Amino acid sequence: MQFKLQLLLVFCLGTTLSLTAQTAEEINRDAMAALAAYDTPGFAVGVIKDGKVVLSAGFGTRTDGKEEAVDGATLFAIASNSKAFISTSLTKLHVEGKLDLDEPVQTYLPYFQLYDPYVSSHTTVRDLLCHRVGLGTFSGDAIWYKSEKSAEEIIRQIRHLPQAYEWRAGYGYTNLMFITAGEVIRSVTGQSWAEYVRSNFFGPLGMSRSQTSVKPLAEMGNVATPHVTHRGNQPLRMAPWEASGAAGGIISSTDDMLKWLNAQLQEGTVAGKEIFPEKVLDQTFKVHNFSGGKLSFSSIGLGWFIYEREGKAVVTHGGGYDGMYSRVIMIPELELGIVVLSNSMTGLSSALGSRIRDLALGIDDIDWLTDATDREDKGRASWQEKFTAPKASRVMDTKPTVGVDDMVGTYADPLFGKFEVVRTGERQLELHFDRSPSLNATLSHWHYDTWKLEWHEPHAWFDFGTVQFLKDNRQQVSGLRFDVPNDDIFFEELEGVRE
Repeated sequence: MQFKLQLLLVFCLGTTLSLTAQTAEEINRDAMAALAAYDTPGFAVGVIKDGKVVLSAGFGTRTDGKEEAVDGATLFAIASNSKAFISTSLTKLHVEGKLDLDEPVQTYLPYFQLYDPYVSSHTTVRDLLCHRVGLGTFSGDAIWYKSEKSAEEIIRQIRHLPQAYEWRAGYGYTNLMFITAGEVIRSVTGQSWAEYVRSNFFGPLGMSRSQTSVKPLAEMGNVATPHVTHRGNQPLRMAPWEASGAAGGIISSTDDMLKWLNAQLQEGTVAGKEIFPEKVLDQTFKVHNFSGGKLSFSSIGLGWFIYEREGKAVVTHGGGYDGMYSRVIMIPELELGIVVLSNSMTGLSSALGSRIRDLALGIDDIDWLTDATDREDKGRASWQEKFTAPKASRVMDTKPTVGVDDMVGTYADPLFGKFEVVRTGERQLELHFDRSPSLNATLSHWHYDTWKLEWHEPHAWFDFGTVQFLKDNRQQVSGLRFDVPNDDIFFEELEGVRE
């Protein structure tokens, strides 16, 4: 019970509210209303209360336009909801005395480096798990996105990222630190993060359908298809997040995720079997950092976000994968767990999860869905605006100032690696991303020395983009500069220099 007391102290909770558990029928009605209101093919909802499953059901279809019913066993990518598995793993090892969360990362990964030697040698494993190392939110995601590099290769590139705020004095959500945390597990146990999670959590909890890679899905049934909502629910293949798996590589179902949430809510012991020591939650559910932003949460644990609602501590995390969003919400004091997994890129999972949370707290906002879909419409409009200025700035009827042959060659960026501009026809050029062939694109002239990136495959987080060929003082091609508007994969951090 210690971690529950800890949360009470953190949030100074007031009078305990009585809880009337919502019936499956009530949640079903809200889920059906959400399915109709959002432009989404399907989703699954799971609710557990006092160790008993209230609901684990599917709504809509696994693939848009097909009759493929979603149910509690349907597999979705949970993306960053994987982070809690990593933080729980490392904290379990800490409690067992097999590692120390407060030891420098370099104790376990000598090659780990950040932007500064002092910071590199003093950043601890704990720092990795609570987003306080000084890197900006999503900075460096271009290193791992759709990359064939190993986790270690990716970690070795992190040193090239710039500092965004004072070390341990700010917040920047970073997937790269969880990729690093996954390799700490390997260093300590001799197992990959995936092997450790499967043997310590999936197996003991009976999470029999959950996976740590997209590779086994080809041989499995009842798997949801990702969709890009803002492109008319365009279906995508499951993106290979192999290198970044510790930051977001788990695929699961509501049936399985409720078993995981139950272990969290039951303080690590389920049906008399210890999955992890109770003291783990004293660390993972403890406030370590604050976001300081205009988000719906302000406190950060280890692999979790924590906020207060109606005098109750709420533990939560979201997940964003190419074509799939997820949301997990727990109210430990009420032994309530909620999970929503969707095969679209909408706010449905967060909105419906929050609705169920509020119903459990006795809050009945009759306009919840209207408010949520209004925010959704504003968000889509904002997303579309990112392309307006770049497209409007195009100058028609211009010509390149350098020849096609002058652009062909290899360009190197210390953060990413190499890019190669190759000639595939008389005047046809392609840009190849070394070790990330899924990002390859054909180049079509946009204006002057800027070329549009015609991606060889669709991407969820970005679409329109250009690359400019830079010149030196002698008018020779010297490098590349990207402009790919989006909120997640920052191509502007990459600048290839001509070799």
